[in-house]
Amino acid sequence: MFQYIVRRLLMAIPVVLGIFFVTFGLARWIPGDPCRAMLGEKATVEVCERFLEEQGLNDPIPIQLINYINDILHGDFGESIRYSRSVADILIDRLPVTIELGAFGLGLAVLIGIPVGVLAALKRNSTFDVFIMVLANIGVSMPIYWLGLMLAFFFAYVMRGTPLWIPPSGRITPGMSPDPFFEVFGWQLTEGTLLASAAEFVSNLYVFNTIVTGNWAALKDFLHHMILPSICLATGSLLTLARFTRSSMLEVINQDYIKAARAKGLTRRAVVWKHAFRNALLPVVTVVGMQLSLLFGGAVLTETVFGLAGVGGMMFEAITARDFIVIQGFTVFVAISFVLLNLMVDLTYGLIDPRIKVE
Repeated sequence: MFQYIVRRLLMAIPVVLGIFFVTFGLARWIPGDPCRAMLGEKATVEVCERFLEEQGLNDPIPIQLINYINDILHGDFGESIRYSRSVADILIDRLPVTIELGAFGLGLAVLIGIPVGVLAALKRNSTFDVFIMVLANIGVSMPIYWLGLMLAFFFAYVMRGTPLWIPPSGRITPGMSPDPFFEVFGWQLTEGTLLASAAEFVSNLYVFNTIVTGNWAALKDFLHHMILPSICLATGSLLTLARFTRSSMLEVINQDYIKAARAKGLTRRAVVWKHAFRNALLPVVTVVGMQLSLLFGGAVLTETVFGLAGVGGMMFEAITARDFIVIQGFTVFVAISFVLLNLMVDLTYGLIDPRIKVE
């Protein structure tokens, strides 16, 4: 197992280097002048020249690339041109929002999509099965931004003044943001240290922070705000998982060993969940891994529509402002995260099916 993990990590090195090159190139091919985007159209030539020189954007492209890779390898993602803050500090503020949104979205997709797919397979060609398949085809075709706007319009505007009203934007009601847990507990942390940064990152995870501090009012308000973004983000993945789970289950339930399990007198629940579902789960796990990347892509639009200050929203702002440093830093960080997540998905296969041996 250890050798397999090391080998997979070594195989990921060319992928990560490729990401470095592609991200660096695409960030500089974005139309527009970063100086004009940051300082306004009235910025003089002299001001722009000084700005580009200070940011290292006047250096030859090969020199910029070498400096960029060297900084990344040393853990320095650079400093935002627009906000004059390090990308690492921005990630500490923004990443928890995206993590929570992605966790809620993936949780809804898995907890609802997989059981619905199993039920559709067991009721093949029934009214329920046809309805789910039609709904899946419609759902995966809906743009996330359109779905988000429709959800916000219905639950925030049409349902206003009723118990079904749901906030259309924001992460939490202004004034209810929870105090960091380390301040509540009276911990004294030295600013700028790794421990202080880690504590600040964890405190920005509102679910964790509100639970450990017992701030139930803030937790309830936060969860209320996350309903619409989570549903919007989860819809496409949920219906995709339902469709793939149904197809995988249909392939399994007609196998001879399933017929033998039924012939032995096992209960329907045992046959379905212990024998059929477990063997149908491997392709579903693969689809779940694929949905992680789609969820991040959807998070860019979801966070923009619902006014969430996450990685996706920050990426949109950075692209609009031609903030190359943030675009590069965020893209590389997310890409490396997905390399590690895909490794975790591969290792999960062996846990689901012991017959799979990692060589």
